[in-house]
Amino acid sequence: MKFGQQLRQSLIKDYSWYYIDYDGLKDALKTDFVPGKDGGRRPWTNDDESNFIKLLEAELDKVFTFQKLKSQEIVSRIKASEHEVKQLLEADVSDVIADVHDLAKYTQLNYTGFQKIIKKHDKQTAISLRPTFSTRLKAKPFFADNYDAFVVKLSRLYDLVRTRGNPVKGDSAAGGSQQNFVRQTTKYWVHPDNITELKLIILKHLPVLVFNPNKEFEEKDSAISSIYYDNPQTWELYMGRLKKTEGAEAIRLRWYGGMENETIFVERKTHREDWTGEKSVKARFTLKEKYVNDFLAGRYTVDQAFEKMKKEAKKSAGEIEDLMQLAREIQYRVVTRKLVPVTRSFYHRTAFQLPGDARVRISLDTELTMTREDNLDGRQRAGNNWRRMDIGIDWPFSQLPDSDVERFPYAVLEVKLQTAAGQQPPQWIRDLIASHLVEAVPKFSKFIHGTATMFPTRINLLPFWFPQMDVDIRKPVSHYFGIQHPANVMLASSKKKGAEKPTAVPPSPMATLHPPTPWMRKNGLRASPSSTKNARRTGSWSFYPLWVKRQVQLGGNAVFNALSYIPTRTKIAGDDRDPLALSNAAVVGKRFKAPPGKRIHVPVRVEPKVYFAAERTFLSWLEFSIIIGSIAAALLNFGDRISLSAAWGFTIIAVMALVYSLVMYILRVDLIRKRRARLSRYYDKWGTTLLCFSLFGVTVANFVLRIREDGWFGASRIVSLGAAVPANVSAAAEDLLVGEL
Repeated sequence: MKFGQQLRQSLIKDYSWYYIDYDGLKDALKTDFVPGKDGGRRPWTNDDESNFIKLLEAELDKVFTFQKLKSQEIVSRIKASEHEVKQLLEADVSDVIADVHDLAKYTQLNYTGFQKIIKKHDKQTAISLRPTFSTRLKAKPFFADNYDAFVVKLSRLYDLVRTRGNPVKGDSAAGGSQQNFVRQTTKYWVHPDNITELKLIILKHLPVLVFNPNKEFEEKDSAISSIYYDNPQTWELYMGRLKKTEGAEAIRLRWYGGMENETIFVERKTHREDWTGEKSVKARFTLKEKYVNDFLAGRYTVDQAFEKMKKEAKKSAGEIEDLMQLAREIQYRVVTRKLVPVTRSFYHRTAFQLPGDARVRISLDTELTMTREDNLDGRQRAGNNWRRMDIGIDWPFSQLPDSDVERFPYAVLEVKLQTAAGQQPPQWIRDLIASHLVEAVPKFSKFIHGTATMFPTRINLLPFWFPQMDVDIRKPVSHYFGIQHPANVMLASSKKKGAEKPTAVPPSPMATLHPPTPWMRKNGLRASPSSTKNARRTGSWSFYPLWVKRQVQLGGNAVFNALSYIPTRTKIAGDDRDPLALSNAAVVGKRFKAPPGKRIHVPVRVEPKVYFAAERTFLSWLEFSIIIGSIAAALLNFGDRISLSAAWGFTIIAVMALVYSLVMYILRVDLIRKRRARLSRYYDKWGTTLLCFSLFGVTVANFVLRIREDGWFGASRIVSLGAAVPANVSAAAEDLLVGEL
């Protein structure tokens, strides 16, 4: 879709006079036609350039002035609402929220419009206007407003309105009191166009989590930086987290806010498989920044690190001992496995949660950026320090070379639910994750993505979401979902109810038996039985056309009903263990090819029962081989010449089945252990078929040879047996008599 069409479809009616005149600026780029030439235009002159810049300046003044006035209006309305919050209606706050959403959309579209028209100007006129106009844009930065401050204030305001001036108080880190609960975490990508709208939707259900409500919100308050450690020779932590092996660990050092923060959190995340009955855990302890280097090198002992905590006795002895044990294990792993800093992640986090209630926790990470922290290529980034010091929280880190930074194009939404077993998530969350605003990316990891991106020559196994990076995640807008003004919401709901509840008319039996097909609705073939009967009773000429239309309708119904029984492609259901999975969502498959020398890791779930299933299959083949071998042994010992041929055939089949089952068992166990998703080895494509055909061939060959030897009814064999039996019997009788005597 071209931007001009997108602008016309997306503009807000109340703001329509204040948008950038994109079409007018496009027309201004076109010079007049030269008389006498077919389709020729006169060249672009300095006068044209100056006129175009004047028009561009006028549009910039218009957008800047309107954005500034509207922003000031919103600020004043928020301040007025803060004073009158007890008398404020929820609809009024919703109207302010809708205004913030509209202003954010307005700003984003106009900023994109200026960028597009400047790019088009430079391309058509061969005059570089971008550097000059970028300076003017910075002088009038209508796009630089921080809407996060609006979101925090509106969240506080909306929470007061929702709770009638008595907001919920409690420890933000506390959990619920349930004993039997299930935790479920899902992750989604959010396009930058939808970030502000998503925040405004969530704050209407959950307040923004602010750790210090008495302090005015600043942008650095939401900044989070993490340093991830790994062994660059083996990448064992990366591989373990990517493959989700049991007990896989991730070790990171995290701090909140700017570089001046002295409190560093040393964290360890441990992955646990579901079949173990344990949950993945994240444990951490605090350390002063000045002691981090010595601690990681083993010079600063655990006893020294926790000496002050023991003296203060703010925690119990058991809790302190657990933290000390965690510190010993992390220090031991860093020293013995030679772990060094490899990747840094930086983002601004907006968290939503009811204080003291951890049943629903939502976080949105924006401006996500990964940077290199290693010294592998000879460049000293972190050096001997535990982190590099040439960057802080100055996003987008323009001072770094492109090889050292990866600016993630989307925001990351994380939904954490703690619900009772069998309980569904809240309806508004199900509506949110089913909307056009989010794109599901299960098990997304900043550490994995940053490491795979920053070290393309050293990492050959890539995460499964890498191919999705080249796909536009924007979706068609979901109707009746999103931020709207209260008046528009009421109008839309009334229209929806009117469409859902038409005037009740008793349906006719024929209408019930023969519902109209889509093809009939499209072509208007809906002749009612009553009109046909009336025309026939009155004897009018309109009876025959109505009768023909009625027959066409019934015939079309019959064809449509017959075709409706043709089986269609089955939709793949979501994961039953995931309460946020859509059970009726169709999975669209698309093949991607990994870059040369790379491989996409496909997640494979491995449980102990998988090994047991492979063993049972192997034992079943052994049992079948033993049965065939027993038949062969019986034919060898008690059969004649023809039976000997069949015995050799059964023996060969039994030996081949034994060897084949052993080879397949070894291959399956190896694939399961390596988590290779090769379905051609998990199911038997040829073995069972070849075994059946071999048994069938040996049986038929034995039958044919027996027919050729003895005939259809074995007459010669019966006669020879009849003649031989008396002699044998007489000989046996004589021997018996001699023995008795």
